[in-house]
Amino acid sequence: MTTTEPEAATRAGAPAAPGSAPAVAVDAGARRPRVLRRGGRGGGNGDGAPVARLTWRRALRRDWQLYTFLIVPLVFLLVFRYLPMAGNIIAFRRFRPGSSIFGDEWVGLYYFEAFITNQQFWSVFWNTVILGGLTLAICFPLPIVLALMLNELRSRRYKRLVQTISYLPHFMSIVIVAGLVMQLTAVNGTVNQIVEAFGGDAVSFMQRPDWFRSIYVSSEVWQTVGWGTILYLAALTTIDQQLYEAARIDGANRWKQTWHITLPGIRPTMMVLLILNIGSFMAVGFEKVLLLQNPLIYSTADVISTYLYRVGIQSAQFSYGTAIGLFEALIGLVLVLTANGISRRVTGASLW
Repeated sequence: MTTTEPEAATRAGAPAAPGSAPAVAVDAGARRPRVLRRGGRGGGNGDGAPVARLTWRRALRRDWQLYTFLIVPLVFLLVFRYLPMAGNIIAFRRFRPGSSIFGDEWVGLYYFEAFITNQQFWSVFWNTVILGGLTLAICFPLPIVLALMLNELRSRRYKRLVQTISYLPHFMSIVIVAGLVMQLTAVNGTVNQIVEAFGGDAVSFMQRPDWFRSIYVSSEVWQTVGWGTILYLAALTTIDQQLYEAARIDGANRWKQTWHITLPGIRPTMMVLLILNIGSFMAVGFEKVLLLQNPLIYSTADVISTYLYRVGIQSAQFSYGTAIGLFEALIGLVLVLTANGISRRVTGASLW
């Protein structure tokens, strides 16, 4: 039998004091008190009355005006992201223009075997891996470095000026960026004019395969690093300034404050962006590569996306191109799952 202490006191002849603390249940057998809560989150409204659990249906009925803003994005994702996935079936079926959009006959893994045994595909595959690896290794840490440098600036006017200048390339069209690169690296371009001014010989940059990767990565750095600092600068504002004050009192210099406070403070943001970048590791920028490449530099400039464009679209081998695209997407999925699992185990930050 279980009684409360006020009830036990009343039965013993002592009245319970008004406004006393919450009743404590006493088990007559174990004599261990347990608090009987009269309210709280999820259990009541403070008066002992139970509060109904908020389900997604009630939330939708209550805030339906806000949820209407999701209609257009969801329709966009459905029409342009999920419905086209049904077309992946032609990777396993023979598709002929003018026939069924889902192919004529089942061929199984025929097209997968075709590109796996094609030496040109593996040349393109490794070009993609190398170019994607260089882009990830260089373009991912540089926004972090730039954000840390901007965070150390004391002049707000100079900080805004640097931010504005570094953000501008992001808003330029890929066509304009490719045109600038072509003009700068042309035989009579600005770079060769500077080389010749110092007594060197002009270099045909866009006709030599060994220069393409350096040119591409450099243009990516110029166009994306400034814009990439926005999320890191926003994450820096969430760090408690009292941590820096305590570190200064303990004698920590700026480098130690950055290493022990700033970097751990933005680590979740860093890990999320790293996982997203790894997911797009194989999707090297199609537009810029297509605009910069030419047959003379295919040995290093041809990547999976441009190879798919030539083989799948221009040569009308739709089933073959779909099989390669599905293979590329599968690699991206594996990379995201792997990176997310490692991040969750090592740092505790992950996408899900």
